[in-house]
Amino acid sequence: MDRLTWIAAFTAGLFSFLSPCVLPLVPAFLSHLTGSAVSGGKIGAGKAVLLLRSLCFITGFSIVFVTLGASTTLAGQWLGAHRIVVSQASGFIIVLFGLYMAGLLHLKLPGWSLTGGAVARLPKGMTASLLTGIAFAAGWTPCVGLPLASILLLAGAAETMRDGIGYLTVYSLGMGVPFLAAALVLSYSLAAVKSVNRYIPLFTRINGFVLIVAGAALVTGQWGLASAWLNRVL
Repeated sequence: MDRLTWIAAFTAGLFSFLSPCVLPLVPAFLSHLTGSAVSGGKIGAGKAVLLLRSLCFITGFSIVFVTLGASTTLAGQWLGAHRIVVSQASGFIIVLFGLYMAGLLHLKLPGWSLTGGAVARLPKGMTASLLTGIAFAAGWTPCVGLPLASILLLAGAAETMRDGIGYLTVYSLGMGVPFLAAALVLSYSLAAVKSVNRYIPLFTRINGFVLIVAGAALVTGQWGLASAWLNRVL
C-alpha cells in the first residue's frame, strides 16, 4: 500500500467524520453509548468508559467498512484484465463526487441522516456499542457515501486483497481517531466540539477538491508517478 493511497484513505475517513450528518451527532452518540447525560457543559461519564465504548463502536463500523473493501477488491480482481479501464472509470467517478462536494456540480443524490431521536433508541453497553457500530455503518453508508465510495473505488482498482483491506482499514482509522479525540474532549467541554460545527461546509468543500485531484490523477495515469515521488520524499 503506497503512501499516497494511505494519505488519501485517512483523509477520506477524516472528512467523513467531519461531514454534516456525523460530527453534530457525536455528542449524542457518546452520551447514549455511555448512558450518561450532558451536564455542566460536558458528558458525565468517566474517561475509561468513554474510551472503551468508543473503541467498541469504532471496531464495529470498521468491521463493516473493511468487509466492503475486501468485497470491492475481489470484484476488481475479477475484472483484472481491464484494470486500467477500471482505474480510469473510478477516477472519473471520483472527480464527479469531488465536483459535487465542492459545490461545482449539482446532482440529485439520495440523502440520509440519523436523528437524535434515532440515536436515543440505540442499545447501550460494551457489546451493544460494538453491535451499534456495525449497524450504524450499514445505515451510515449513504451519509458518508462520497468519501467512502471514493476509497472503495480505489480498493476496486487495488492489485491485492491485502491492499483493498488496508485502504478501508486506514479509512476507518481516519474516522476512528477523531472520534476518540472527540470523546476525550467531550469529557471536558461540549462547547469545544460544537465550535467545530460551523466549519463543516468548509470541510466539505476541501474534501471535494481533494477528491477532484485524486480522481484526476487516476484518470490521467499520474497516480503511480505521484505515489513513487511521495515514497521517495517520505
